[in-house]
Amino acid sequence: MQPFSALQQRLDKGDVVILDGGTGTELEQRGVPMDSKAWCGPATLEHLAELEEVHRDYIAAGADVVTANTYASSLLMLEPAGFADQFENLNRAAIRAAHRARLTSGRGDVAVAGSLSHMIPVVEGDDRSDLAHAPSKSDMAEAFQRMASLHKDEGCDLIILEMMYHPDRMAPAFEAAVATGLPVWAGFSARRGMGGEVLSFARERDIPFEEVAEILADFDIAAAGLMHSPSNVVADALAILRRTYDGPLMAYPDSGYFKMPYWQFDDVMPPETFRGFAEEWVASGVQIVGGCCGLSPDHIRAISSMKDEVSPRS
Repeated sequence: MQPFSALQQRLDKGDVVILDGGTGTELEQRGVPMDSKAWCGPATLEHLAELEEVHRDYIAAGADVVTANTYASSLLMLEPAGFADQFENLNRAAIRAAHRARLTSGRGDVAVAGSLSHMIPVVEGDDRSDLAHAPSKSDMAEAFQRMASLHKDEGCDLIILEMMYHPDRMAPAFEAAVATGLPVWAGFSARRGMGGEVLSFARERDIPFEEVAEILADFDIAAAGLMHSPSNVVADALAILRRTYDGPLMAYPDSGYFKMPYWQFDDVMPPETFRGFAEEWVASGVQIVGGCCGLSPDHIRAISSMKDEVSPRS
């Protein structure tokens, strides 16, 4: 049975599936240099051994899904950084590293996910998008189509739309991913407003999270949830998603904060704290749990036993 088919069967039964943790931030933790303009994307070609080791360590920690290091390597990021000519080689190498990790781990049931984001260049020393490099609609459509097609061509089992939060950039990303025919999981990002309200992660203006969640009514998505968001906003944002979406829910938060091009690990929550959040989410109906930026194989190991110990609420 193909890895995703097996995963879907488990989700259909109500089981818990474990996703991996952060890939780019884990590379940084291991001493891999981050690019000042394109973050973790260009690291793939010069640090394939380290990348493959990260994937293997997540599998050993209990992950059922490993995510290729393609989050920051669409043409929207690579072209302004001067790496456009490396698009094919870089992304194919990233996906193949995940496949090799699965093969050498001895766990053929692990699914390899391609990451497709709408990330654009980020202001150095900050976490805000550099709007001077905001792409046109046609550039976005081309970039997402090329990335999605490459994921399919390289044998990814699914595509994860990661850090979906910007209304102008989400639709072409969804369209490109769904058009491949691969299963698609959609990961949204949220933050708290000054009054405690749940907003899209977008920094340039306050966008009610309800507005970005509405896109789920327009596409056939195999799972949806929250990622790269503070743990204390996840439950409220998931409740908003549930108004629109009735499929499997996922949650994989970040911890720490970003100052381009480096993740700041000062305030990363301990694995046992993460386990407590994960138990609450699963008890409320979440079936796919993992980590994003700042969370490591230790964090995934802390939740891996939930596959056997905890059942989501029906």
